[in-house]
Parts: sequence; C-alpha cells; structure tokens
Amino acid sequence: MELSILNMTGAKTGKKVVLNDAIFGIEPNDHAIYLDVKQFLANNRQGTAKAKQRSENAHSTRKLGRQKGGGGARPGDLKSPVRVGGGTIFGPVPRDYGFKLNHKVKQLARRSALSLRAKNDQIIVLDALTFETPKTKAMIEVMNKLNIAGKKVLFILPENNMEVLKSARNIEHTNVTTVGELNTYAIMNSNAVVFVKDAIAKLEETLNA
Repeated sequence: MELSILNMTGAKTGKKVVLNDAIFGIEPNDHAIYLDVKQFLANNRQGTAKAKQRSENAHSTRKLGRQKGGGGARPGDLKSPVRVGGGTIFGPVPRDYGFKLNHKVKQLARRSALSLRAKNDQIIVLDALTFETPKTKAMIEVMNKLNIAGKKVLFILPENNMEVLKSARNIEHTNVTTVGELNTYAIMNSNAVVFVKDAIAKLEETLNA
C-alpha cells in the first residue's frame, strides 16, 4: 500500500511511503486481537479488591443463644456469614489478573490491528510533528487541518517528544505513543492512526524481528 506524506498543514509534500504488506496488508486475525487486548486490560487491573472473611471479622465469638430450645436454627457468633455484619462468603481477595501471551501472538495482533486501520483508510503519515513549545491550541490546529478533530486519534512517534505529548494530553480521545510502547489496544481504540514518517521504519524493524 502506498500513501502520500502530508505536512502539518494537511497538504501533500509530494513524497510517498510504501507500507509493508507483511504489517499493513495481512488478513486480520480477530482472535489474536481479542487475546492481546484482553491481556492488556487484565494487566492494568489493580486486583486490590478485598472483603473480610469470617476469620478476619472483629466481632466476638460469644455464642448468641442456647444450643436447643430456641425454636430456630442453632445460633452461631456474630462472625457468621448469614448475619448482618458477619464475614463474607467467597469474597474477593487481592490477586493478579495478568496472564502470559506468546510474543508471536502479540506481534500478529498488532499487525492485524494495523491492517484493519489500513484497510479502512484510517492511517495518515506526516512528514514531521514538532512544536517549539507545548501548546494545546497548536495541536488542535494540526488535527483540524488533517480532518481528524473530534475523532479518537492515536499519534505514533519514533521516539519520545515531550512538546507533542504535552500539547495533546488535554485533548479528549487523543493519545500519543512511541513505536516501542505501541500496543494493540491503543490501535483498536482509535478511529485514526497518525504516523510520523520515521516511525514507520522503526515499526517495521520491531514487527519483523
């Protein structure tokens, strides 16, 4: 696939980039995408939910009534799970929700997600994306020129750029990442993927490794 390279004003520079079909032109594997997104979300769960079990409840263990003759079930103590304020049966405990996913599956998932965006004409390539100082207004102006304002946008840079990051962080549904930090969830959670030209070469090195 061949795309025109644009500048920050949205105009064509006259240059073109050829996207690698092994990354941007494969038949998307939906299950690989599902697994990678599931792992990403699972790894981001805190897993700190906790409910007190019967043995952890601070109530007294005093028997509340006599064993027989009360006319009902045998009374236990205040820690009993069937009483208000008692312990919780099978309540949540701190745990790690993360799970292992093979490296090749994760690579396939990213290729599949990028291929979906390319198939739907949702990829834009910029010659450069730089700001002298962080300014949200400047980033909004660039997005307006590219006709992506109001969409879920993912900017992919070859390396960290604090001016770009700070310019975009206050814009709703706009994310900035680098090739090294790119994940399937970020790609799938966007309606437009904007590459800085140099990031594509780095991405090909990463996904072809």
